[in-house]
Amino acid sequence: MVEMGKLNRLKVIKEVDFGVYLDGGSEGDESSEILLPSRYVPKDCEIGDEIEVFIYRDSEDRIIAVTQRPYVMVGGFACLKVVSVTHAGAFLDWGLPKDLLAPYSEQKPKMEEGKRYIVRVYLDDETDRIAGSARLDDFLHRESEDEFEVGEEVDLFVSNKTELGYQVIINNTHFGMLHRHEVVRPLRRGETLTGFIKNIRENGRIDATLHRRARDKTDDAVDIILAALRREGGFLKVTDKSSPDEIREVFNLSKAMYKKAVGSLYKRKIIAIGNDGIRLIESEEAEKD
Repeated sequence: MVEMGKLNRLKVIKEVDFGVYLDGGSEGDESSEILLPSRYVPKDCEIGDEIEVFIYRDSEDRIIAVTQRPYVMVGGFACLKVVSVTHAGAFLDWGLPKDLLAPYSEQKPKMEEGKRYIVRVYLDDETDRIAGSARLDDFLHRESEDEFEVGEEVDLFVSNKTELGYQVIINNTHFGMLHRHEVVRPLRRGETLTGFIKNIRENGRIDATLHRRARDKTDDAVDIILAALRREGGFLKVTDKSSPDEIREVFNLSKAMYKKAVGSLYKRKIIAIGNDGIRLIESEEAEKD
């Protein structure tokens, strides 16, 4: 069964003068055979070939396939420009021949030609048509209920600039805040970034960051020390009394970072600390936990 508003990989089942028909896999309904117009048909295309296509409805409301990709697909967010306004609503350029409709009921505020708006692309269950909505609160959560962990890598979409910094959309599901001091350059509405969960406040609101949390540096140091221990058969003559130069020579770490990492390993019962050095606990069962 095809997914409207998304990429589908479909098989060519019939050739005609104006294109090819693809197998929609829904026998008996309008999507059982889907037209891929001639201008999108790859060179040397043959019956039985599989083609990756985007599925939507054309200006005549027919289900159609194109190899052209829109700027955004169903379930995603984008900053799109209004190219015209009619009695039906605002039409937005989303990179396809047929513009994306944002009905008046889905506008907030009323859209104007030539301006750009953040919209969520959705599939209307009643009409089976793809549309855009600027009513972002209808699609996003403002509080986290155990969906995220601090330090987790996430996708960020910049939706708005505020006095505090930037409101972002996290993984297409939640609002979050990227505070001003977290960025080193101005961000554009509609820009996409890779970020991390910095903090989940008591009220569930989410703070994001563009940088890995500080304790990840300790995690990296832990990996370095473990690798060195395993190379040396599980024991190293390095202690917290060793000189900074000796520690840097063995691990290429500062003494302060070495002590933090060793402390983390000791608390997790992965190593034992003696007067003569550090020793890897043979079972390392604690590390597995």
